Amino acid sequence: GSSLLTGPEGLMAKERENLKRLKCLRRYRQRYGVEALLHRQLKERRMLATDSAAQQAHTTRSSQRCLAFVDDVRCSNPSLPMTRHCLAHICQDTNQTLFRPCQGSEEVPCNKPVPVSLSEEPCCPLHLRLPPQMYVPEQALAVPEELEAAPTDLYLSAAELQPTESLPLEFSD
Repeated sequence: GSSLLTGPEGLMAKERENLKRLKCLRRYRQRYGVEALLHRQLKERRMLATDSAAQQAHTTRSSQRCLAFVDDVRCSNPSLPMTRHCLAHICQDTNQTLFRPCQGSEEVPCNKPVPVSLSEEPCCPLHLRLPPQMYVPEQALAVPEELEAAPTDLYLSAAELQPTESLPLEFSD
């Protein structure tokens, strides 16, 4: 449609002015000359930097293993992000502050790493101390012996429970 409107024949002055504005608005945000060249070079540099950084991060992350040694054998677990130790050996890192070893109990010592929380002594789920029970069940009421041995003649049999008279249909269940 724009090729039909480009010719000056048949267009009034107001239409030509509107067409000129429309063409200017189409090019408003485009870069030209030196600005376009610098912008393209900047985009290429950013793409190269992000691609190489992503590849480098991928290769280093996939090759990072835990630095801890167990019985003179290096741990084969992958390290946690931004650290050099796995979850089992993170407490060996002296610079970290996010994990502490579980204190365990006197009978069963435990050195499992536990995330530091708001409590002063973080524990693993095995050694977690539960708060005291808030609900105390009431003591069972003592039932006198005379009520326990109730006579059975107070209860009606199934035959005695049958209705003796027939009720009209609208009153029956």
